[in-house]
Amino acid sequence: MRQSAPGRCWTGGTATGDGGAMPQPPSPDTPLLTVTADTLVVADFRPRGPSAPRPKGPYRRLFDLPGARAFTAGNLIARLPMGMLSVSAVVMIAGTRGSYALAGAVTATGLAATAVVAPWTARLVDRYGQARIALPATVFAVLGSLALLLCVRHGAPDWTLFASYAATATTPNTGGMSRARWAHLLKGDSEALHTANSFEQAADELCFMLGPVLAAFLCATFFPEAGTLVGAVLLLTGVALFTAQRSTEPPAGRRSTARAPFRAPGMRPLLLVCLATGAVFGSMEVVTIAFADTSGHHAASGAVLALQAAGSCAAGLLYGAVRPAGSARARLPWCLAAMAALMTLPLLAAGLTGSLLVLAGALLVAGMATATTNVKTMTLFKRYTPKTG
Repeated sequence: MRQSAPGRCWTGGTATGDGGAMPQPPSPDTPLLTVTADTLVVADFRPRGPSAPRPKGPYRRLFDLPGARAFTAGNLIARLPMGMLSVSAVVMIAGTRGSYALAGAVTATGLAATAVVAPWTARLVDRYGQARIALPATVFAVLGSLALLLCVRHGAPDWTLFASYAATATTPNTGGMSRARWAHLLKGDSEALHTANSFEQAADELCFMLGPVLAAFLCATFFPEAGTLVGAVLLLTGVALFTAQRSTEPPAGRRSTARAPFRAPGMRPLLLVCLATGAVFGSMEVVTIAFADTSGHHAASGAVLALQAAGSCAAGLLYGAVRPAGSARARLPWCLAAMAALMTLPLLAAGLTGSLLVLAGALLVAGMATATTNVKTMTLFKRYTPKTG
């Protein structure tokens, strides 16, 4: 340490103090040195540069894209009825006709009709654009829901319930349209697309979590048809808001000479996966509502169903924040095996304990395996679908 008498300091090598040389103005890059007792103090007055900004998280980067928040908001409104309409139909029909068998048969007919009609609706959306097809298709589906409501309320014959609910099959796949927008905006960015697909799966589960609770609340608080009525209004409003966001809409494709999607390599196994998954979810929905009713907790059925979606929602958000190794095709069998194993838990819970509380916990755990399976399935669907245009 350089020795100095107290009270002296150096700036740029020039001593200042009593009897010393005239002080020299320090350079901006020169630190100020001073001595206090036996300690040398260095004061650095050089200007600091701006600190490096913290890197944005994957979801923050996703929603910083122009128009992303606007189309997502409208799509979430349109997607909420996915978790409402079938539960509302079961509660409405079983409550007025006194038959869960009839309610299950009607909703199963609607699912079968959707399986037939939905691919054609999606094909038209891809060919002519989301705005031109989705809104008219939604209007037709909403009319089907209102027809079902009127038939149930006025005691129409049972066959009219089947016909009315089958008309709702034209409901466009709002989640698929949102995924198509992400694929258009994130073309070539596989990591961001993985995050987007995971978010979309979590959004699906969020709607399936809130939808049954809202449907059960409306039907129990107001009148049996309230859930169907509110769901139809939300569906029409959400699709109208979503399709109004034209800046993020993917371009419509021309008539394609490629093979039909059903005939594309790798597509049929994925369709079987979706068919089996849909059958499990559809039957579990009806059985859970009936189980809650026979247990004397009819109003809790929506909350119990919501737990399955809550588990899947949490797993989907977590899965979107990581970068799993390996291809989607290689990971799908493991995801399917995990889902098949965990889906036995609700059956065991209901059969062995007869407790609605234990069933709710089993549904929560079982739901955690569905998100990863659906994310990988949607990723492979996008990869195998023939390009149009």
